[in-house]
Amino acid sequence: MFLRNDQGLELAGGGAARGLGARPFGRATVPAADLARIDRLRGAAAGIDWAPDLGAQIGSRDWWRGLATFTALCGAVWALAPGLPPLVGATPAPLDGTAWEEARGQGIAPLAWGGDTGRRMAANDLVAPLAEAPERPIVDLSATLGEGDDLDHVLMRAGVGRGDARAAAGLVSQAVALGDIRPGTRIALTLGRRPAKTVARPLEKLSLRARFDLALSLDRAGSSLVMTRQPIAIDATPLRIQGLVGSSLYRSARAAGAPARVVESYIKALATRLSIGRDIAAADSFDLIVEQERAATGETRIGDLLFAGIDQGRHRVQLVRWDDDGKLAWFDAKGQSERRGFMGMPVAGRITSSFGYRMHPLLGYLKMHKGLDIAAPYGSPIYAALDGVVQGAGRSGGYGNFVKLIHGGGLASGYGHMSRIAVARGQHVRQGQVIGYVGSTGMSTGPHLHWEVWRNGQTINPRSISFASVAALSGDALRRFKARVAGLLAVKVGAHP
Repeated sequence: MFLRNDQGLELAGGGAARGLGARPFGRATVPAADLARIDRLRGAAAGIDWAPDLGAQIGSRDWWRGLATFTALCGAVWALAPGLPPLVGATPAPLDGTAWEEARGQGIAPLAWGGDTGRRMAANDLVAPLAEAPERPIVDLSATLGEGDDLDHVLMRAGVGRGDARAAAGLVSQAVALGDIRPGTRIALTLGRRPAKTVARPLEKLSLRARFDLALSLDRAGSSLVMTRQPIAIDATPLRIQGLVGSSLYRSARAAGAPARVVESYIKALATRLSIGRDIAAADSFDLIVEQERAATGETRIGDLLFAGIDQGRHRVQLVRWDDDGKLAWFDAKGQSERRGFMGMPVAGRITSSFGYRMHPLLGYLKMHKGLDIAAPYGSPIYAALDGVVQGAGRSGGYGNFVKLIHGGGLASGYGHMSRIAVARGQHVRQGQVIGYVGSTGMSTGPHLHWEVWRNGQTINPRSISFASVAALSGDALRRFKARVAGLLAVKVGAHP
């Protein structure tokens, strides 16, 4: 039976009430309104951050609440801290008087500490006086061969005697030409004991990497040096690198492991057939093969670019570096070489007079100027604009010292006002070869180059000339080229020995 009084208390009694799970008889329960209020307070307290970041929102209500919490916690720790007495450590009594002077005089750094007593540890009977400090029995050194340096001079600068240096250089020259040793080569030296300080130490041992595939060592045997050759096995399998062009051909090739100079050569090779910025897309695949030598000792040396290819899906470009009668050129897989471009400037300078009609600086009237005038310092080298044959080289009226080149295909070029001519009539010249030097001979007001170009006998503007040349291999050269292409295409990507 349950009864509710005016104060909201429930009274229960009898066995029936206990069987229904009611509270024991006479116990009061919390009113429902109070329970709701407690739940609201508990929820509000749970939403409060009692430990906010004191470095943020300084001065706000949350900040002051956090400061109060911090102060309360620190006070509680201080109030509840156990009162343990500190442990007192025993310290030695400070030195003074004679004891301090003795310790200071024999300290490891007496001068730094003001040691001025002059006292020192006494020598016993085992100490023998020396007239001079002894030398080390052997000395290990290293030397580096510089650009244009001689091996014997490098050894002498390192402390090797003149006789031993020349003997060592003579032995090394029997294995490899001294001029073929690369600058920067490190030389390990061991110098032995000498009878007196007035003479050089004898060379006991020398070792160097004379070539990538050969190491040499020299050892003393009695009064002479003996050389030992140590051949190093080399694997010359080329390195092949492939990948997607992506957003940048240069960056993608570099990320794939190609050295910077190899990527530059690769882009220059492709530029002879494609426009790098317009014809190459991000989905295209690049393919390049470069010379690589791997020594058995672990060193790797990267050489020149051998193959430059790019796969554009329906169109594929494959270029192979080939020596065509002493001139390196890029040939496609069919054995054809194509070169396009414009004439380069034959001298480093600035254009002072363009092609066309002008007021002649000496004659004083309007006259057709059939070339370009390029001002440059006196004696500057003049280069051939294209491959050709020297048709004339000598004095030519108002042109002064003049050179005329025949390039083929009805194209010819002339270079006037030279101070000195560097070619002869009938000589074959390559593009970029020096043919003379800037001067002011003939009708000239100062040092400059007059550059003329003819096509089929008619003068034209040199800056408007473009050229295209195609060469094709045949016979035995074509067969050797095809075998070379097949060997390169058989190289696997990232091949290693």
